[in-house]
Amino acid sequence: MKSNSIWNADLGNGSYRNPILYADYSDPDAIRVGEDYFMIASSFCNAPGLPLLHSKDLVNWTVVNYIISEIPEERYKEPVHGCGVWAPAIRYHEGTYFVCFPMPDEGIYMSTATDPFGTWSQPVNIRPGAGWIDPCPFWDDDGKAYLVAGVAKSRIGYKSVLHMVEMQPDGMGLIGEEVKIFDGNENDQETIEGPKMYKRNGWYYIFAPAGGVKVGWQTVLRSRNVFGPYEYKVVMRQGDSTVNGPHQGAWVDTITGEDWFLHFQDVYAAGRITHLQPMSWHEDWPVIGIAKDGNDYGEPVMEYRKPNVGNTAVSVCEPATSDDFAGNQLGLQWQWNANPRKEWYELTGKGLKLNAVSRTTVYGDMPSLLLQKWPAPEFTCVTKLDISNLTDQEEAGVISMGMHYGLVTFRKDKQVLRPYFVTGVQKYGKILPDTTEETEQALPEMDCGQAKEIYVRYTVKQTGTQDLNSKEKDFPLELVTFEYSTDGSNYRKAGEMNAVPGRWVGVKNGVFCTYTGSADKRNVGYVVVDFVLY
Repeated sequence: MKSNSIWNADLGNGSYRNPILYADYSDPDAIRVGEDYFMIASSFCNAPGLPLLHSKDLVNWTVVNYIISEIPEERYKEPVHGCGVWAPAIRYHEGTYFVCFPMPDEGIYMSTATDPFGTWSQPVNIRPGAGWIDPCPFWDDDGKAYLVAGVAKSRIGYKSVLHMVEMQPDGMGLIGEEVKIFDGNENDQETIEGPKMYKRNGWYYIFAPAGGVKVGWQTVLRSRNVFGPYEYKVVMRQGDSTVNGPHQGAWVDTITGEDWFLHFQDVYAAGRITHLQPMSWHEDWPVIGIAKDGNDYGEPVMEYRKPNVGNTAVSVCEPATSDDFAGNQLGLQWQWNANPRKEWYELTGKGLKLNAVSRTTVYGDMPSLLLQKWPAPEFTCVTKLDISNLTDQEEAGVISMGMHYGLVTFRKDKQVLRPYFVTGVQKYGKILPDTTEETEQALPEMDCGQAKEIYVRYTVKQTGTQDLNSKEKDFPLELVTFEYSTDGSNYRKAGEMNAVPGRWVGVKNGVFCTYTGSADKRNVGYVVVDFVLY
């Protein structure tokens, strides 16, 4: 099933617009191998994890794989919001693709593949322990390998510091002592993080954002020695653009010799969206974006000519959204709220069969939520549910998942179908939610014999802007509206809410099927999701 184009950056006239992806592919890193570009992003506690995107021109992207089918470690059989897989790095060395990713409570992991479209190796924890984040591997000309990484204050007690350590050439372990190579607390580079390492003209470069996700800038360090000392320079600021905190990304080139930079912008509820900037060099320092008025740093562009990729064939495309579930595998747009279990679902060829899963907690902490990212600043998504196979006290519905979440659910009670509109608020402690408060509003009941199919219309509209604090202004304010229908034409409003992102992630929307109580219930029913149409 294909939807109308939700968000495509290719303007069709040789130019593109930013963002190139209006979706939450946060902390992007990317490489070029021949004519192919590969990009990965954070995935936190959602599974499968570490989406792998592919492009031929840096503008048109699709999701082609996931690096890991499950989040390592037992705790992720349940959602651990804000934990899990943070900012990763991808590299290609001597015929092997490497993805290095941090889990801030567990360690630094490495996974490899010779075919990026195939199965990746089981990740190996090459530095067990909490605290290090945002790792990036680097292979030098002499065959030696290194790893640069940042730190998370919430786990280690301090921030704004980058470390370097020698790595085994095969990427599967670390060698020697860790060296502090840069301390942003000693200058004006507080909250420096997300380092990505390169080499050019005998200089070692570390690209690293600083200043904070929403209001920061892009800094570059350079040295003639891997372990420093490093000098630094700010190479991109927001300036007069609307792109706040241009943050954390990847330097890539084209086969024609051009340089480009991928990075993200935090737009609050929709998450961290992906931009593409031209990049140039001045006295062996990069300038990202376009320098104005004689500045030695760049500012983000909103429209620009597309990268020159030579004679490479390019197709206009975007990540998938709509789904009729006609295949034998879930589409790559879908992720679960935690590590999945086979008994949760089945693809029947005529739809997605979601079995009712026991719910012993609040809706937002159900691991069996099937979700996908918001794909645009505004959109409508219609989901058709066949609820005729629900048994007593089972329910199914559509959810909008963030730290403030909302859902419409349809609960079978003998011969009556009872709809409810539910909202939840996660209240966070230092790292994890302390409490979640849910409220439930009953909607007019329906006769089960007359309401076997339900259409849910989920609409996102920007209703204005909001100031998050004195430094963070003019962020989009989105209203999420839930409506439902028995014929797909005449809809009744269930409820609405202002969107709030998840813990470090944008809002996701999706489907669920559940019942309240322990998992020893027999005669489990199910819902069939006929289609999801954006």
